[in-house]
Amino acid sequence: VQLQASGGGLVQAGGSLRLSCVVSGFAGDIVGMGWYRQAPGNPREFVATITRAGGTGYADSVTGRFTIFRDPAKNSVYLQMNRLKPEDTAVYYCNVYELRGRQRVREDYWGQGTQVTVSS
Repeated sequence: VQLQASGGGLVQAGGSLRLSCVVSGFAGDIVGMGWYRQAPGNPREFVATITRAGGTGYADSVTGRFTIFRDPAKNSVYLQMNRLKPEDTAVYYCNVYELRGRQRVREDYWGQGTQVTVSS
């Protein structure tokens, strides 16, 4: 399974970026896709998720500024980030997950991360 994330970069506060993630080699049934981020010295944190049915969820810190969407035909998930703030600076990781076995245990897969830096 490969998750190839792209779209990170350096942007001024108030600017926008769009992250992309292409999933390949996945033989299971993707239940959900999402984005997490990790700033230096901090644990990885949830940013946004989208389910197979199209339901979305966001961290409070990004609600109203970020939008997650997907293209099932391209096995891709995107994160449109608007009104970026310096505190959004982090490595952003793409995530997909499936539920395996009779117990429906969640199994996560991660991309390599893409750096987002927001200058003040």
